[in-house]
Amino acid sequence: MSINVSFKLLKAFLTLTELKNFTRAAEHCHVSQSTFSGMIQRLETEVGTRLFARDTRNVVLTPEGALFAEAAAHLVSEIEWTFSDLSDFVAKKKGRVGIATLPSIAGDWLPPVIAEYRRRYPGVALEIFDVLSDNCIELLNKGDADIALAAPNAALDEYESEHFHTDRFFLICRRDHRVATLPCVTLEELNGCDFIRLSRSTSVHQHIVNAVGATGVTSSSFEVKYLSTVAGLILHGLGVSLLPDLTLPQFRHPDLVAVPLAPPGISRPIHVIWRKDRPLSIAAEAMLELIRERKHELDG
Repeated sequence: MSINVSFKLLKAFLTLTELKNFTRAAEHCHVSQSTFSGMIQRLETEVGTRLFARDTRNVVLTPEGALFAEAAAHLVSEIEWTFSDLSDFVAKKKGRVGIATLPSIAGDWLPPVIAEYRRRYPGVALEIFDVLSDNCIELLNKGDADIALAAPNAALDEYESEHFHTDRFFLICRRDHRVATLPCVTLEELNGCDFIRLSRSTSVHQHIVNAVGATGVTSSSFEVKYLSTVAGLILHGLGVSLLPDLTLPQFRHPDLVAVPLAPPGISRPIHVIWRKDRPLSIAAEAMLELIRERKHELDG
């Protein structure tokens, strides 16, 4: 059975049910009385029965009309709620955005971006996952994250991605270290240093290994997980480390120095990444636009 009943016809029916007068109902719907009468007739044709009993003075529901009125009111309410709710999502009054990002981004650059997004769209729920690059991609694949800011070693062919930042590496050492006063330092000048590495699972470790291979720079008994541990070990004279510029806010200490690496140096590309096969929501699109708008601040 094919049914062709529009929202407009349902609203006309409910208006007549309430006002019980064709002239007033037509005025309320902003149509002529003849047009309104035609709408009611089309509806009755579609449902296959009379919905109203009318004479020159009265308009009342038939028993079938009363049954239909309950269903029509429910349908109209559901449609209006759905459109209202969808309008809130379109207007970014509602929604959720998940962002998976490197801890070095989550700790310094991201918070003011989140604050600005929340100021613009206070009704959108935000969730931040501060995890390593591989975990960022996992969260993206699972659908927990809409957008990732990561430095993956694997190809990004199956994702949409844009270059976000070139994260250049610095030597972090104590102020009294023999290379601390140099304008820049070569990898060769670090041979023999006690080198503190981040965990093998981090993109920092992977990029250093790819860049310097098995030179003396990478030989060390210290391999730790957290930047705060790296800072503590360096402060107590237990070594130096090579770390990207996004991590430098973690090493703001009067006794620590960040020395640039001499060209060509080491760098890791950071990308903003999202799924090709899953269109971003309007709220997530707004976050992506804000990331694009604010990413220049990393190069300032």
